[in-house]
Amino acid sequence: MTLTTTSTSCPETPSALADLPCETCDTGHALTEQSFDCRAFRDTLGSFATGVTVITALAPNGEKSGEPIGLTISSFNSVSLDPPLILWSLSADSPSLAAFRAATHYAVNVLSVDQQEISNRFAARGGDRFAGVALRQGKHGAPLIDGCCAWFECANEAQHAGGDHLIFVGRVEHFVPGEATSPLIFHAGRYRELLVEFDDDADEH
Repeated sequence: MTLTTTSTSCPETPSALADLPCETCDTGHALTEQSFDCRAFRDTLGSFATGVTVITALAPNGEKSGEPIGLTISSFNSVSLDPPLILWSLSADSPSLAAFRAATHYAVNVLSVDQQEISNRFAARGGDRFAGVALRQGKHGAPLIDGCCAWFECANEAQHAGGDHLIFVGRVEHFVPGEATSPLIFHAGRYRELLVEFDDDADEH
């Protein structure tokens, strides 16, 4: 269940699974003026468990205009209830960056525990990520992947530079919970599964 890839450098943070972290970090790359060790910083960030999503849209321009695009992202988070806003981030080096910046809308597909293969597929570079994937079309055309825990269809509200990533803020225009209730979890470089559910009135320590 480990998700890794090989690389000759270590340029990105693990917030976006589509821009997979390197398997080893032997370049001596210093992240900041404090000379953080790249591998140690990645591993420590990985101690925070996240869900896994696939962000999808339709390519807005160029030769692939109208074709579906998508990538695996673990940086999805809520921002505001009123207005309803979410965020996610994408590496500034991602080949998909320009397309997502120009897209008017995108969808957040919250993956279920049974969708590890979907996560791997949309995290891999190259190939037809959508081949054989069961889809339906969202209100603004963004593909919605069947079998997810939830879907959020968003307008591309704002974008903010964040170091070596671009932060996307989406305004939720439509959302639907799925029938799947067990989310896919990513922690310490591996997929995880929720196994224990605590009672709401359990004592806090």
